[in-house]
Amino acid sequence: MGAAILLPLALAAPLTAFGAGLEPLPGLSGANLSFVWALPFAGLLLSIAIVPLVSARFWHAHFGKVAAFWSLALIAPFAVGFGSELTIHHVVHAIVAEYFPFVVILFALYTIAGGICVRGAFVGTPWLNTGILALGTTIASVMGTTGASMLLIRPLLTANDARRSKAHTIVFFILLVGNVGGALSPLGDPPLFIGFLKGVDFFWELRNVSAPTVLLTLALLSIYFVLDTVLYRKEGAPIATAGPKFEIEGSINFVLIAAVTAAVLMSGLWHPGIYLTVLDERIPAESVLRDITLVALALASLVLTRKEIREHNAFHWGPIIEVAKLFAGIFITVVPVLAMLSAGREGALGGLASVLVDAAGEPKNLPLYWTTGVLSAFLDNAPTYLVFFNLAGGSAGELMTAHNATLKAISMGAVYFGALTYVGNAPNFMIKAVAEDRGIAMPSFFGYMLQAGVVMLPLLALIGALFL
Repeated sequence: MGAAILLPLALAAPLTAFGAGLEPLPGLSGANLSFVWALPFAGLLLSIAIVPLVSARFWHAHFGKVAAFWSLALIAPFAVGFGSELTIHHVVHAIVAEYFPFVVILFALYTIAGGICVRGAFVGTPWLNTGILALGTTIASVMGTTGASMLLIRPLLTANDARRSKAHTIVFFILLVGNVGGALSPLGDPPLFIGFLKGVDFFWELRNVSAPTVLLTLALLSIYFVLDTVLYRKEGAPIATAGPKFEIEGSINFVLIAAVTAAVLMSGLWHPGIYLTVLDERIPAESVLRDITLVALALASLVLTRKEIREHNAFHWGPIIEVAKLFAGIFITVVPVLAMLSAGREGALGGLASVLVDAAGEPKNLPLYWTTGVLSAFLDNAPTYLVFFNLAGGSAGELMTAHNATLKAISMGAVYFGALTYVGNAPNFMIKAVAEDRGIAMPSFFGYMLQAGVVMLPLLALIGALFL
């Protein structure tokens, strides 16, 4: 995935000149950190990109150990250099306050969506495939990119069982359902939910980002339809096999998905001011209640869904385990990188300030869009959104009014560009894992980045030129 390219880009992050709302990590100044502290993060990303190419068998057997190795490669010297107390504080914060809620909602949506079975004799024609992509993109802002992805990826794979060319369909599924479709509400994509928690109006994205999202969606669907039509005709139309009539089983899980949406929405609207302390990390009561509810809903799905439904879906825990282990390492090793970003000009990553801010200290929205986007593709888009939201002042009221275009640039950059790599957004890796589990040879990390870039970058450039 080109971590050799990643580091110069990430290390050239912006300045705090256009915002006083930044809240640096307690006890950790990014201004005091050198590039060396970014190496474990870069090493983990390089491992994800390269090791499966060198030895796929080793990777699938030991990816958790690889993530643990790079995590310890940061934690051990960090404890020596900054003390065990500060190290424990930041590891606990990364795991308890950020990683745990992240993996809980993924676990809930993966489990619940895995209990919905769509039966029928489908053939993956260009029209059917494009229709599934369009449906998934439409519902992603309602039930989240993860929920929509896990709901529709298995029917899409089943429909294309007889097709020889399949990987391109999964790539476009990641682009559209796993990313672009989540741009219109805080429930759609994690970065936007963070903005909602910071005070951005629930319907702000719908009012302000609909036009570019619709344009990007229609362009991607059109490109996919043409490509899939060419491949479909080249292959020769597969023969439809006899099968059961169309039906949906496990419909109780739709109720559970609605409950997941309600629980997430509750945590953004209800703030009782009560906290649970875990190793000095204060967790709001609404977050605790949300996470407990999500786990309970996932367990309810396991109890209420018939075993044969999950068997038909080839449901098992491998994909969510892979995502959970790798992102645990990402959340830990990205801590110093985000601290450097937060330090702005004072830190090791503050080289592009003049590109992002004009002489009056006002943000330059187009460069901000590209910088937020490129970093989102490599650093995971949720924490990147938070850093740039704070760098832009951290005031939702001001960003929705005087700096509305700035908030639009940050939002579009975080959501759209998250599609460019497998680690840009959580559903990306999960979709890839499910597809590979069904025997589809997905592109390598570099291969996916190349394919996604060829399709997306010209469209992203057009979006930026038209709307910023």
